Amino acid sequence: MPFVSIRIAGIATHDQKAGIVADVTRSLVERLGKNPAAVQIVIEEVATENYGAGGQLIADRDAPKREDAHAVPSQ
Repeated sequence: MPFVSIRIAGIATHDQKAGIVADVTRSLVERLGKNPAAVQIVIEEVATENYGAGGQLIADRDAPKREDAHAVPSQ
């Protein structure tokens, strides 16, 4: 019985998570011949304040730069 654990930084919508579950299940069925009913998937959303990469928090990396803080968002 395959068990897949997926962690993502930030949040995803219900539809995005449903798509991930469908895609990963389909891959395990096609590539390993697993029974889709046996595939278990957990998606964990990690707050960007609790996840770091390259020596800094993702929340800080993705935050607007000080000089951009008052910039008008592009549309």
